[in-house]
Parts: sequence; C-alpha cells; structure tokens
Amino acid sequence: MSVTSQHAASVVTLKDDRNGPSKWGWTLLLVCAAATAVVAPTLFLGSASGHDVQFHVASWIDVLGQWREGTLFPRWAEWANWGFGEPRFIFYPPASWLLGAALGAVLPWEAVTGAFAWIALAAAGMSAWRLARDWMPGEQAAAAAVFYAANPYNVAIVYYRSDFAELLAVAIFPLLVCSALRLPREGWNALALVALPFAGIWLSNAPAAVILTYSLCLLLIAVSVAAKSWKPAAIGSTGMTAGFALAAIYILPAAWEQRWVQIQEAAAGQLQPVQNFLFVRSADTEFRLFNWKMSFLAVGMILVAAVGAALCAKKRKEHPAFWWTLAVLGVAGAFMMISPSAFLWKWLPKLQFAQFPWRWLEAVALPFALFAAMASPGGKIGRRAWLVLMAIAIVAASFAIGNDAYWDTDDVTSIVHSVQAGKGYEGTDEYAPLDCDRDSLPPEGLPIALLEASGERVAPSEGEIQITRWTGERVEFQSNVSSPETLALRRLNYPAWKAKVDGREVALESAPDTGEIELEVPAGTHYVEIRFARTWDRTAGGAISLVAGMVLAGFEFGRRRPKCA
Repeated sequence: MSVTSQHAASVVTLKDDRNGPSKWGWTLLLVCAAATAVVAPTLFLGSASGHDVQFHVASWIDVLGQWREGTLFPRWAEWANWGFGEPRFIFYPPASWLLGAALGAVLPWEAVTGAFAWIALAAAGMSAWRLARDWMPGEQAAAAAVFYAANPYNVAIVYYRSDFAELLAVAIFPLLVCSALRLPREGWNALALVALPFAGIWLSNAPAAVILTYSLCLLLIAVSVAAKSWKPAAIGSTGMTAGFALAAIYILPAAWEQRWVQIQEAAAGQLQPVQNFLFVRSADTEFRLFNWKMSFLAVGMILVAAVGAALCAKKRKEHPAFWWTLAVLGVAGAFMMISPSAFLWKWLPKLQFAQFPWRWLEAVALPFALFAAMASPGGKIGRRAWLVLMAIAIVAASFAIGNDAYWDTDDVTSIVHSVQAGKGYEGTDEYAPLDCDRDSLPPEGLPIALLEASGERVAPSEGEIQITRWTGERVEFQSNVSSPETLALRRLNYPAWKAKVDGREVALESAPDTGEIELEVPAGTHYVEIRFARTWDRTAGGAISLVAGMVLAGFEFGRRRPKCA
C-alpha cells in the first residue's frame, strides 16, 4: 500500500473514532482551560516582567494613539526615543502590534498582555489539534493540542520573555506543518494551505519566521522522501514563494529600508547566536543564569520528544511521513541549539538575526507535544494514565517557570503614564537611523526649538512658531521669524520624512550629535509641512501582496470550480 493510500485509510478510521474528546468543541474547551491555567497568575499578579514586555506594550499604545489620529497602518513609532520617534513599524511585523492595539481599545492596558497570551495559546492548541487529528485518535489529538498550547517553551515566552509576536508565530506553525503533510495527497490543492500560514508567520515575528522557514525546507525534503516523489517539495516551494509575496507588504520595506537604520545592532554583543548556545559560559552572571534556565528547559523538552518518539516508533511504518517529519524537526532543532551548529548560523542567510539558538524550541515544541501524546500505551486505562502523567509534568514545569518569573506591576502602567504625559518611551538600537546616537537624545525638550550658531537649542519667542498639527506621521506649523533660522524638531531624521515650505519641497538635515531633524526657514511668515511619505518600496510591497492575494484566490477558485459536463 502506498503512503498516500495508507494515510487516506488512517484518516477514515480516525474520523470514525468517537471515544473521548475527539470533537473540536471538547478540544477547544480543554485548550481554553489550559490557556487559562497558564495566564491565570496574571489575573492576580499583573503582567510578568519579561524581557520584551515594555517593547510590546509601548508599541500597542503607540499604534492605538495613531489610530485615533487617523493613521490606520502606522509605520513610524511616534513616542519612541522619548518622542523623537523611530521607524519601528516598518521593521517589526504588523500582526502583533495590530492585535495588541485592538485589545487595548477595549481592555485596560494592565489586562492586555494576559488577554493576548491567552488568545495566542488557545490558537496554538487548536492549530496543533488540526494537525494531530489527521494522524491520531481523538483522545490523543486533544492531548497533543493541550500539550502544545501549554508546552514549557510557550510558558517561558509568556513569563520570561513576553515576546508576544513570537507566541503568534508559534501558534500558526502547526498549520504550516499540517499543510506540508497534505501535499502528497492533495497536490496543488494544498498550495494556498502552505502559502497562508507561511505568510502569517512572516507577518507575526521575523526571527521566528527565519527559523520556521528553514524548518519548512527540511519538512518538504522529509515529506518528499517519504512519498518517494519530489512533487511535494516543488509544490511546497511554490507555496513558500506565494507566502513571501503575500507578506511583501512587510518584507519588502523591511528588507530595503534596513540600509537606513543600524540593523546590525540586532545581532551584536550578547545578541549574537554564538553567545547563546545551550549552557554557554559567560562572565555575566545574570546572562549566564538565564541561558542555563533556557538550556535546562530545552534539554527537558528534547528528552521528552526523544522518549516519546522511541515509544511510538511503530508509527514509522503506519504513518512514515508524519513520524519522520516530527523526528526531523526534533533532531534539527536540537542540533541548531548546540555549538557544533555554529557554522550554519554563520553561513545560512539571515539566520543570525534569530539571535538565540534556543529559539529552535519553536520547532521542537511540535514533536514534544505530539510524540508525548502518541506515546501513551495501549488500553484506555494505560493511555489515560500516561496522558495525566504528562499533564502533571507540564503543569509542574509551568508552575516552576511562573514562580521563577519576575513580576513588576509598574512595567505596564509606567509606559502608559509616560506616553500620556507626552514623555514617550525608550527606543530600540537596531531601528535607530544611521545618523542617530540614541544616548545623546535628551529625554525632555521642546517640540520645535531655534538652533543657535553655538549649537544651543533655545525656545522660540511667542508667535515665532505656531504648531497647527503634530501627529505621528505629520507635522505642520507656521514660522514667523525676523531673520533666517535653523529649526530643530523633536523628530529623528529618516529618508521617508519630506518637508515643504509654502508648498515647495525643501531638504531636511540631520543634527550631527543626535540625528534629529534640522530645517532652515527663511525670514517672514511661512507655512511648513513635514510628513512621513510613502516610499516606493512600501507601495511596491503593498501592490505585490494585493496581486499575490488575487492570483492565489483566482487559482483556488479555478481549481475548485465544478467542471461543466
């Protein structure tokens, strides 16, 4: 019997299995319960002070503020760098900051982090179930969904790292694996099923997207070998190309405009992959302690996946594509976390921007959850005892991570109050324009100052500067000076900023010490407009995404349309 016919027969059998919580409603209930258990401490203790919590909360607040100003898809972070701003939303994928801002529009900011995490964890569980239900009995598929939703790496993301964007990417990944496994059976009908989750991952988190792109390449090879045909790899590669095109609205501007910022800072110092392999040695005690926490977590998940794979090794004959796909993910992920893989981190394009090798737990989490669920022994009592034992182990790991996390209820409120007071928040090194020295930026100052020959910034006299509009991506004011003046604006200069004086375009300069905008205005009364213009790459990226969506929709409609007799 061929691989395809084996799989088709198994699907029929499994869909007829109604023992236990096989229906999606029961699974959803269990997954929601698991997600609730993970985020429950935030209801009493507030937001965990993960490494990136302030970055994400600040982004959400900034986006919501710009929505209220009329900018629906912002590209400039207005309040970053204490009000000087930065092009954060060009380089950071939009899914997380759009969702976070939407939640902030209806919930108190103190509740948004927990709500975001809950949504992402629940989505992760259900996407894992969608993958598992094609290959596992109902009870095991439901268990795999719960194990994936509450796996220790997801819990570490919530409590140690607060990287909500990565959590979104992790939630989508099982759908991508599910689509890859359907390629031998469905062929070109699965093209959109690969393209859509692939694009979703790229629109969620760039480091995760890099790792999961390489993971998908390995999966396509494994699936093609198991099917004894290179057709799945060809269709999957086409799906990846379509996914890149769908996400071009983000990818093209981020790729092109990185030459305008200090993007190399994203993989500098302790952010370099070679500094973050498992059990690294470092003189920085705090850095080493966190690395070892993640290292022990990684070893634990790898061991569970390995033991689970060994216990259900017979699945290699029943479902070779499924078993080997999970095995490849586990082995590749484990290898990429240790120092012998350093040459790959150096040579593979863009992989260094993933920063932390233990991020390959994004891929290992699937074999961890699915092998653990499949490894249960025969018989109802033995199977349920195993699943309960695994659930207890995951709960214990989650409790240990949550108990070890650092809690500071001021993390969120301090950002909210700072933005409301017009003070802004700290910026990001890799998004700073080339001329900018962030350490030289004053945390407080005038929105527009007169720049004297000595370089000193002085307040304009009454009536000299009248601001009529000041939003994230547009500044308008009237100048009325008796002699030509150089103005210093509380905005960092960036090639997308364009200025007009009385409707005539003029050049903007950068201050040599800070990189803020400097503008010369002539004597007399003049109207100045400065706007964050749409550059060619953003226009092209949006157009490519639109055309790709239309072509993919047309392709799907054409293939599924009933043929005339």
